[in-house]
Amino acid sequence: MKPARRMTATATSAVVLATAAGLLSATAAPASAATTCASPVFKRQFFANTAFSGTPKKTDCDSAIDQNWKTGAPASGLPKDNFGVRWTVTRDFGSGGPFRLAASGLDGIRVYVDGARKIDLWKNVSATVKKSADVTIPAGKHTVRVDYANWTGSAAVSVTYAPRTSAAVDKVKPLVPTGTSVSYDSSTGKAKLTWSKNKEMDLAGYRVYRRLKGESFGSTPIATTASTTYTDSTLPATGQTYYYEVRAYDRAGNESAGTADQAVTTADRVAPGVPVINKATGEVTPAGGTGGLEVGWDAVADAVSYRVFRAASENGTYSAVGSTSGLSYLDTSAAESVVYYYRVSAVDAAGNESARSASQRGTIWDNDPPALVTGLDVTPTEYGFHLTWDKSAATDLKYYTVYWGELVDGEDGGQVCYGSASDYLAPTRTSYDDVTLPDGDTSCFFMDAVDDDGNSAIQWSDDGVPAVSVTELDMTPSVATPETSPVHLTATPAGPDVALSWNTVADATGYRVYRWNPAAKTYEKLTDTAAATSYTDTTAAKGTTHYYWVTALYADGTESAAGGDYAVLAP
Repeated sequence: MKPARRMTATATSAVVLATAAGLLSATAAPASAATTCASPVFKRQFFANTAFSGTPKKTDCDSAIDQNWKTGAPASGLPKDNFGVRWTVTRDFGSGGPFRLAASGLDGIRVYVDGARKIDLWKNVSATVKKSADVTIPAGKHTVRVDYANWTGSAAVSVTYAPRTSAAVDKVKPLVPTGTSVSYDSSTGKAKLTWSKNKEMDLAGYRVYRRLKGESFGSTPIATTASTTYTDSTLPATGQTYYYEVRAYDRAGNESAGTADQAVTTADRVAPGVPVINKATGEVTPAGGTGGLEVGWDAVADAVSYRVFRAASENGTYSAVGSTSGLSYLDTSAAESVVYYYRVSAVDAAGNESARSASQRGTIWDNDPPALVTGLDVTPTEYGFHLTWDKSAATDLKYYTVYWGELVDGEDGGQVCYGSASDYLAPTRTSYDDVTLPDGDTSCFFMDAVDDDGNSAIQWSDDGVPAVSVTELDMTPSVATPETSPVHLTATPAGPDVALSWNTVADATGYRVYRWNPAAKTYEKLTDTAAATSYTDTTAAKGTTHYYWVTALYADGTESAAGGDYAVLAP
């Protein structure tokens, strides 16, 4: 035996390096072994045997398992027979659910999920074999592996896995979307939502819901999208807070729960309502000056202040005279007897200003009533009286008041007109028709003029008010109406016509209608009716008084006593 020799350090190092070099040469994988494939792309490995042993001859990525190599080699450096191919992918299946695995090809095929074999077609065949399997995959990440072996002859393989999307089969809700956030652009008033894409393979899209703070989400989404972002351009700019949530839904119609609420407080761009002025009045102080003209208005919701504007005419230029948080403003710069026009706007806490109110005329009380109405003339007519008068010279006249009355004995032995207001007329009027039954009575009339400050010409007059006494025309027929008639007639003006109506008379077979002819001094027949108890006289003249009779007709040819009434038609 030869004695052992101590090896030098240099020699030892050389042996180690040589061994290392030998290991690298013998076992180091080719560069392709470092290949990585992004899910859901398969990692594909080619082996020169059907046992998948040793180092793969080639490794690459394959987006789908669907190859037909026929009788050739699947890759350079591999035999055309007795080779194996392995596909592997690990992916996130989201909420999981029912899936269908399908395999077909020549020769052997095995499909695994998380190492558990689901399809086994492992034999050398000369004709294409097929098989499918329905499986339930839990939520989360799982590995699908496909082993394929070709022993002899043609080589082909196809393997798919896909969710089953029938609503009768798939009862699994998608996962709640994650990564939800919202941003709000106050300049545009738009809110943008974003979220992460769900992992479900059967995902159909997302539904976006919105609610006002204090309310619940409705059953109808504001948007449905396949994207992972949505911009809401329909937000009301009211300064209120709204909440969003996103739900995923799959092709079977299953919908996930909602994400955590995402809040947005909108910018307030909605102006308050328009104020309504309810007064614009002023007073004269005992010293002869003015305390100012006070403008008042009704409260407006959300308003924190009000701006007051003034102009010299209704349609003139309005300038701001002040602002206040109250419901009135005292314009101390207003002068007595000067007419002003005011408008008011409301302002909210966000600075939004409403439109201005309708204009309101105002003046400091002037204690200057209009002059008494002059030129009053009253003419008796067939419909009552026709009044005319001189137009008032007052520029601030608000209305005329017509008074009708009767003459009564006065304290000084004379007669005075004691009357009450019968009508109110616009300041532009200079005539008036008083419609009343002209039956020969004596009446009296006088008029008042009232200005915008409520000053009455009559109330401020110390010399009394001139009145006009006049006797009516007597339009009463010279033939009296019987008092024993069974017919109770009512005559009513109906626009330009006269509508007649009466009661049903027992045993009557019809009715006869008459109208008084003052020229002929007789009642003239207008018409006969059968069962009708009404009639419209369309031939009655305007501007006069009409008297009517109606009698009942009987089967024996007799006629009842007449029932009567009248109607006065204005001109």
